[in-house]
Amino acid sequence: MRPGSFDPLRERPAPAGYEGTVRGRPVRGTFDALTLVVAVKESCDGCRDFVFSSPAGVFETLAVLVISASEFTSEAWRAAPRDIVVTPSLWSALDIRSAPFYVLVDPVASRVVSEGVVFASEQVAREVGSFIASR
Repeated sequence: MRPGSFDPLRERPAPAGYEGTVRGRPVRGTFDALTLVVAVKESCDGCRDFVFSSPAGVFETLAVLVISASEFTSEAWRAAPRDIVVTPSLWSALDIRSAPFYVLVDPVASRVVSEGVVFASEQVAREVGSFIASR
């Protein structure tokens, strides 16, 4: 049996954009395309695996935004190969309750259209694949 998310989707709106910081620099963005938002935290092994070990090309056709609710203290995390946007406001707006967790934001509908626990990059890609294929 392959791991997968088990919680049903909690229907809710998604914001049009976000503000935060990356390595202390202010950033802003908008959801202009179907976007996978992955919530991580420093003390989480699954988060570390997603950020540091995701195979190249798993999410080629999907915008990916990795977020945290707080700054990282570890130098290794600060030097992560993926930018991590520190944005407690987006974490709250998307009603993310834990990490590692993902939500898929559809900007046309301004809704969260999929969500679940992150076990592995490939598992998340399988779970959101139908949304990507329908585009």
